[in-house]
Amino acid sequence: MKQKMKRIFAWMGIILLGLLYLVTFILGVAGNESTMGWFMASLACTIVVPCLMYLVPWLARILGGSSKEDEKKQDGKQENKR
Repeated sequence: MKQKMKRIFAWMGIILLGLLYLVTFILGVAGNESTMGWFMASLACTIVVPCLMYLVPWLARILGGSSKEDEKKQDGKQENKR
């Protein structure tokens, strides 16, 4: 279950960044005056989104008190039930 959630969040991050880059590109080609703002937002999100996608599960694991071994045991138990 946790692996499935990680994949969903990863795809959401990829789609978010892709759409942001697409909007920046289209505005750049169209010559809109707000292109620089979109470019700066794209640049910031290129750094912030992957960092958040790493930090949130890491903090949840630390604050929740579970370890990697616990996660592997849980994933193994769920696969055996299928």
